[in-house]
Amino acid sequence: MNISRGLPPAPLGSFPVLTIGNFDGQHVGHRALIKAVVENARRFDGLPMVLSFDPHPIQVLRPGTVPKFLSEAQEKYDFFEHLGIAELIILPFTHALAALTPNQFVQQVLHDGLGVRQLFVGENFVFGKGRSGTIQDLHRLGALNDFVVQPVTPVVSGGAVVSSTRIRTCVTTGNVVEGRACLGRPYRLTSTVIEGEKRGSEMGWPTANLRIPSYRVLPADGIYATLTEVDGDCHASVAYIGKRQTFQEGERLLEVHIFDQTLNLYGKDISVSFIEQVREDMTFLSVDNLLKQMDQDGAQARAILGKYNGNPSNLLMVNEGNS
Repeated sequence: MNISRGLPPAPLGSFPVLTIGNFDGQHVGHRALIKAVVENARRFDGLPMVLSFDPHPIQVLRPGTVPKFLSEAQEKYDFFEHLGIAELIILPFTHALAALTPNQFVQQVLHDGLGVRQLFVGENFVFGKGRSGTIQDLHRLGALNDFVVQPVTPVVSGGAVVSSTRIRTCVTTGNVVEGRACLGRPYRLTSTVIEGEKRGSEMGWPTANLRIPSYRVLPADGIYATLTEVDGDCHASVAYIGKRQTFQEGERLLEVHIFDQTLNLYGKDISVSFIEQVREDMTFLSVDNLLKQMDQDGAQARAILGKYNGNPSNLLMVNEGNS
């Protein structure tokens, strides 16, 4: 997959097939949209393309706002390439771009800049200055600019439309099971293992401590049954997110205990996938009470992971959801 920043000097290919969006989280709805682009590009011997923006529009339109993301940029690029996208165009999102009317955006970006022949977007897609352009406007402008608009029906999971906003709510409230259904895979965080207080080791529960970037969406504080990937291997684990209130420590960290393994993880990048919340965060009056609860939490996390036919790593495989 080729990645370009800014519009190309001339349209790419004779039959560009495009979709537009930020695609944060790469959920099952995004997957359906990208697959439609790739399949139609193959049908017409065309070029499957994605148009995205950087920085996130909200950072330009609402200065001072710091968005929280469900995924890293590289995860997004890998997602596009895996599904067959050939060209990713990343437009710098500026006040000038935001000021384009729907007609100007279609003329300058889609027609003159990219030479689009087919455009796939969600049924509720909006565009142009003040988000004033609707799907009906896009149909009309597409007919005037030699491209066809193909609205894609939203994917529904659990009786509601899948969206990045819905997934953020699921994750931040600890409902990682519903989040997993919408994503088509467990929510995952990747970071580098840092030195900790080694208090877990002293209590018989050694943990890998991870400091998560401030721009990432974090699950609600508490204990989770997790799967941890280290050097390509997947391990059953239990994780804690929180400020360790029992010890009056203020920094919010992710701590992971890998079951039945003794691994030297300092300095390694590891990925933690959240399967199910065991309980919310709690404060304990004594270390003994905490240890008793940790034993219970570990047993419950093992039981949760054991529900998946003895092979919880299958949960990391993508489930495309139901439309």
